[in-house]
Amino acid sequence: MTDFLKLGNKKIEVQWYPVEQKDHPTLIFLHEGLGCTRMWKNFPQMLSQNTGCPALVFSRFGYGNSDPSPLPWKVNFMHKEALNVLPAILKTAHIKNYILIGHSDGGSIGIVFSGSSCSNGLKGLITEAAHVFCEQITVDCIRQAKVNYERHNLKQGLKKYHGKNTDNAFRGWNDVWLHPKFVNWNIEKYLDKITVPMLSLQGKDDQYGTAKQIESIKRHVTQVETYLIDNCSHSPHSEQPDQTLKIMTQFILHIIA
Repeated sequence: MTDFLKLGNKKIEVQWYPVEQKDHPTLIFLHEGLGCTRMWKNFPQMLSQNTGCPALVFSRFGYGNSDPSPLPWKVNFMHKEALNVLPAILKTAHIKNYILIGHSDGGSIGIVFSGSSCSNGLKGLITEAAHVFCEQITVDCIRQAKVNYERHNLKQGLKKYHGKNTDNAFRGWNDVWLHPKFVNWNIEKYLDKITVPMLSLQGKDDQYGTAKQIESIKRHVTQVETYLIDNCSHSPHSEQPDQTLKIMTQFILHIIA
């Protein structure tokens, strides 16, 4: 069910998937750069059912039905989400034990959080197509997305998910990634500090990043499983849902065993 969580005087859109099992960690889903709660579709519910873990899916400020996030966003916006907003959500929702599942920018946010001092109660981290540094292929795709938004049908496609937040979501994300200073963005130092088990997935045909991203994760994190998925680009959970669900389920069941 869609609901709202209040952080101070602002509200964020959330979806809860409760379960009878009270002692399992909560699965917390962190969406991609143009995502929101509804764009995960039924994947969180299926993973919750497979593992017996409750799940919380939310739209970051500026996305979906959450309150707006004033423009322009700063180059360190993912750090702000990881170190300020996510801890506030955990506190407000009274979540003490949890596993993060982040897609694209959400995966990067999960990495920063997991490698920080905020991560008390974290039991595991799952990322899909996470970025740990800026690549030219990413910038090129995001520049093309701007063309598609301004001249083609991308804006209309996003509007059914983001409504009044459509420009906020797109401009916030797109302008930051195309900012001249963003070429130096790098979060690899957080990887070295991740002490919980980690699972990292990436499509072999990911148009937003090369295998250098997942190779860096594998090189820096002590306890990590990595998968490069065939016939898959930037979204394993929607392009290869059965395989992705199976891999994530096994990883989570191993943590809670």
